[in-house]
Formats: sequence, C-alpha cells, structure tokens
Amino acid sequence: MDNKKKFIIILLFLFSAGCRDNSGRQSEFSPYPDSRIPALMNRYDIPGASVAIIKKGRIIYTGAYGYADISGKRKMTTDTVCMMHSISKSVTAWGVMKLAERNVIELDKPIQNYIKNWEFPEGRFNSGNITVRQLLTHSSGMPLGTLGLHYHPEEFRPSLRESLSKEAVPADRPGSSFAYSNVGFNLLELLIEEVTGRSFSRYMKSEVFIPLGMKHSDFTWRRDFYPTVPTGYDLHGTAVPVFVYAGKASGGLFSTVEDVALFAAASMREYNRTGENVLKAKSIDEIHTPMVKIPGLFGTVFDFYGLGHFIEYLPNGMKAVSHGGQGLGWMTHFHFVPETGDGIVIIANSQRSWPLFAYILNDWAAWCGFSSVKMGRIIYAEITAWVIIFIINSAGLFYLMKVIHGIIRSKRRLVMFKAVSPLRRSMLAGLSISLMSVIIWSANQDYLFINSILPAASGVLAYSICFLSMVFLLLSLFPESSLNPPEEGV
Repeated sequence: MDNKKKFIIILLFLFSAGCRDNSGRQSEFSPYPDSRIPALMNRYDIPGASVAIIKKGRIIYTGAYGYADISGKRKMTTDTVCMMHSISKSVTAWGVMKLAERNVIELDKPIQNYIKNWEFPEGRFNSGNITVRQLLTHSSGMPLGTLGLHYHPEEFRPSLRESLSKEAVPADRPGSSFAYSNVGFNLLELLIEEVTGRSFSRYMKSEVFIPLGMKHSDFTWRRDFYPTVPTGYDLHGTAVPVFVYAGKASGGLFSTVEDVALFAAASMREYNRTGENVLKAKSIDEIHTPMVKIPGLFGTVFDFYGLGHFIEYLPNGMKAVSHGGQGLGWMTHFHFVPETGDGIVIIANSQRSWPLFAYILNDWAAWCGFSSVKMGRIIYAEITAWVIIFIINSAGLFYLMKVIHGIIRSKRRLVMFKAVSPLRRSMLAGLSISLMSVIIWSANQDYLFINSILPAASGVLAYSICFLSMVFLLLSLFPESSLNPPEEGV
C-alpha cells in the first residue's frame, strides 16, 4: 500500500473520530504528521514547523515539530508566535474591504483621493490614477520593493512615508498586468492610517483580529510575545534573528498557526459564520473572486489573483484560495477550498521549506479528494532537476573519460588555442567560461528563486555545472590528435 493511500485511511479514521472535542481540546495526534512531517523536515534540513488542518470550516488538528531555536533546543509549539510575511496581504485585504463596506473608500477610485499627507514620487508612469483595487490585485504597476531591507525590532527604521517616497515609483503602466508588489500593499497600509486616523496595527487588531478570535496576532512586534518568536534559518541554515520591515501590511504579521487557521476558516462562510463578524458575505465572496490572470512563473502554480488572495481551479473544477509568505529564514502558507470547508496552514522557520509544503499539500489534497493542488508541481520540478543533474554528470563523466583515455593513448595532447582547428576549441572554451560565469554570478546573489524551490537540488546542480564546465575546458585544451596533426618539423 503506497503512502498516499495510508495517509487517506489514517486521516479518515482520525477525522471521523474527531481530533478535537467540542471544548477545543486536542484528544490525539495524527500518526501521519507525526511520522511523515519530521521525515520530510529531516530530508530538507528544516528546523521547525507547525501545521493546522481544517475540516468543514472547523480546526480539527494542530501540531508542531522540531525546534523554534536550534542552539537553545527550544521546541516549536502550536502557540508560538511566528513571522507570517506575505500572509499579511490576505489579512490586510480584509481590513481594506471593511472600509469599502462602510463607504469610507471605493475600490475603483484612485488611492491618491484618500491620502492627503503624502504624494507619489515622480516616475515614468502616471501614479495619480492607481486605484485601491489595482493595489489589492497586484496590477498597479508598483515594483516588488527592495528585498532584504529589514531591521531589528528595536532599532531605528524609516517611517512608512519615508520608505514609500523612495520605493512607490510605478515600474509599469498601472492596470497593465499582474506584478507582485510589496510596495503596493504598504500603500494600502498608508491608506488605512489616513482615512481612519489610527495606526494600522490598532485598526487591524480591533476590526479584524478580535472579531475573528485571533488573540495571538499583531502587526507590531512585542517584547512580551511568549513563547518568544522563533529564530529563522536561511537557505544555508544560518540563524536569522527576528526582524521587522518599514511597512507592515505586506509582510509584518506576527501570528500563530492556529490564528491563521481561524482566519482561513472564517473565510469559508458556508461552514463558518465567524467571518461575518468582520465582513458581509458578499464582500468575502468578492475577495475570493478571480480578478487578474497570473502569467509567468507564478502562473505555473496559481491561475488568478483576487483581492489579496491567490486563486486556482482544481482538477475537479472547484476553486481553491491560498497565500504564502517568504522572508529571510521563514516560509508560511495557507490553502483552503470554500466549497468543501477544507483547509490547511503550514509554517516553517526555514527558507528551505517549499518542497516540504508541496508534499504536505499534495497529501492533504489527496485525502480531501482534490487529486492535487498546483503547488504540488514543485515536487515535479525537483524530480526534473535531479534528472538534469544525472544527465549533466553522466555527460561530464563520459567526456572526461574520453579525455583521460585519449591522453593515456597519446591521441590527445595539450595545444594552444591558435593551433589547427581553433573554432571548435574556442567554442568549447567559451561554453566553459559562460557556464562558470553563471555559477559565479549566482553565488554572489543575495537571493535566487531556484534555491528556494529546490533547496537540496540547486547546490548539487551548481556543482554539476561546474564539473561540466571544467570538462569542456579540458576538451578544448586536449583536442584529438587526428583533428590536429602536428605541424611540419615538430
């Protein structure tokens, strides 16, 4: 019996019995996560993770695994407040929609209409017509924003307005296409503060977190968070202490796995009416309505973007809603299907976690009867990468053996590039230099997308390319004698 079938049988038994009783106490852990998740964490060198599972709009299971901090041997727990990063955008969308319901703002009016104490910096494109809806759907033309710019929670950092004055310059014509933007959501933070006269954090706590029962969530870091916010770990396993950004709405949420699960469950109004403590049913439906087609790399795992949420259509035609977060040392994700009330939340304090998430999501989808979700394609990307690595190394070994065999039998000799038949050797040398240049460039980048989705394979792939590059260089330096007869008199 394969693992997927075992998983389905185990979870069907557990969920029919109920992992939680009516008082909310967890009665038992599921054998699936207790065995499968730690094994995957060990495979990808992930220190800590937590998971929550939702069935028919109700949280039925939460579990935590591994360490919140390796050096201190502090365990990850389900009530540990973690950095949620871009899940913040989905929560922010609820705060903006609350203002639209109250007729304080209109989604299709320019944001500049509501901001009186700040102006867009000058740029190539007209920013005066950027609407609230365009910001919510990543179609405003705003740039992604500066990656890696963060601060210790207690150190001086620029104000939101100062940060936006540097970064809020449209990189494309507003409304032209989908372009993921942290800057755009930080503009929505400014919008909320301008029209409410309150800090973004206080507004979100009173208008969203408290009504949804998210007692452990905040957009402001607090010294009294307990347990202490875990240490993050980057792609190389280096510890990353807790940090904050200049803006909060795009990635500044601190929360627990259960609080995020409460948020996801509240979004499934057919099974859970808690969301109507914040928004009307019509507004919740609008948030989950596909609005902008997603092209390119994002489009391989998501079909559309709604208002602060990714949308995909499953093989059975049902709509799935999700959002993830990634920051230095962290990855987070939620996924739910409004029509069935099924959902899952996964949090890990490591940037090496996408394959982990993909396996868990695929297994969860199989149990729910969805066949798969598109995030599961990361698994196929990883398999493809290992096949490519095998092909590269096989080719490299084949040609290396040819060089060695030729040298031993005196069929190859070291010659200068200007000797006979220079074109072929020059091409090989050029290819070798090009491949090595790509590796050197990659090694000097602060962040590469491929390293996140393929944390185990990407390093091996780099070494394999280096190996092939050196073999090409040897082929250019030691051509076959038959192609390069010695010059007369030599």
